[in-house]
Amino acid sequence: MSRIQNNTINFRRPLVFLSLISLILLATLFSGMSTAQSKEYIPPTYEYTTNYYRGYGMPDIHASVVGDTHFERGETATLNVILSNRGILHGFKSVTDVEGDKAEQALAMKELEYETKRTIAYGIKTRLVSPTDYIEIDSSTNGQALEKLVPGDLPSRPMTFTIEISDDAPAGDYVLFLPVSYEYQEDVRMTGGRTIQLGLPEMDHATYYNNSNKTLQIPIHIEKAAQFEVVDVAGDLVAGEDRVIQVTYRNVGELTADGALARVVVMDPLSTGSSTALLGTLEPGEEHTVSFNVNSDVMAVVKDYAIDSEIRYIDEDGDYAFSENMKINVPLQSSGEWIGITQVSLLLTFLITIYLIVDSIRKKKK
Repeated sequence: MSRIQNNTINFRRPLVFLSLISLILLATLFSGMSTAQSKEYIPPTYEYTTNYYRGYGMPDIHASVVGDTHFERGETATLNVILSNRGILHGFKSVTDVEGDKAEQALAMKELEYETKRTIAYGIKTRLVSPTDYIEIDSSTNGQALEKLVPGDLPSRPMTFTIEISDDAPAGDYVLFLPVSYEYQEDVRMTGGRTIQLGLPEMDHATYYNNSNKTLQIPIHIEKAAQFEVVDVAGDLVAGEDRVIQVTYRNVGELTADGALARVVVMDPLSTGSSTALLGTLEPGEEHTVSFNVNSDVMAVVKDYAIDSEIRYIDEDGDYAFSENMKINVPLQSSGEWIGITQVSLLLTFLITIYLIVDSIRKKKK
């Protein structure tokens, strides 16, 4: 090669393409200064360097999810995200004519080797962002990083994020955002050993980096399902008595619940003879009312009690499914009989106290 022409290298020319492939392979074996080493120093200004080529191409970062992206409301799930680099070298343009100078030609060819690295992304940092309150990202798994990403290579393991989906999340498609920041080699210029004049170690080239930001999208889907809530509670409890409370459930989900059976769980001082009641089929938006007999102990404290409740039903696949726990808030009142006993007890206590005081005074006088 007696003269480097001042034109753009076109990858469509077979000989040029094969030559560039060889250069790329040589670049991977090149024993010069590493990226980490070269970035230990601020690169010299352009006046101490010579630019022989201008490269075209940069990293192109993409994200894909490994595994299922369909989740259920109320689920705590793991997203495994793989980043890939699809950056392409589009070509090079000679910007300095070296004529027949063999030393200059050698420097130009070496710079061309360095220029092949311009599509590598370095110092990749990313974090998952949810635009909706229905999906939360576990902070302990957020904030992921990669040292570098070479086009055509995949990381040894995916980035793992934990997401928590609200029980109230509507079914449908959602998009999570993955902002990615990195830097890449914007330009390489040969120094010709002139860095020593600046008090820097001798470097045959200077690398100039550019910062880049890109926001990727991670689509997920929340499945449709039957979902229930308690919309009304009628009746109250009386200490020492067996009372009936009526509970109205509504299917606020998107799918029909067949063979729905409501169940309550009570604890002392409450009890029930039958803890289940049949709701039947509940279409989306439909509500049914069922009754439960609840007995309360005569010594029960007067307050509002929260009774646990759930619904078992048959889902669209014909399998048994269970709702989330729902609270039934019921007030408890004192019985009139217990009020009388209390008053008598207080009166007796008062009289005994008065008697003891009077008796003590008598004894002191004697």
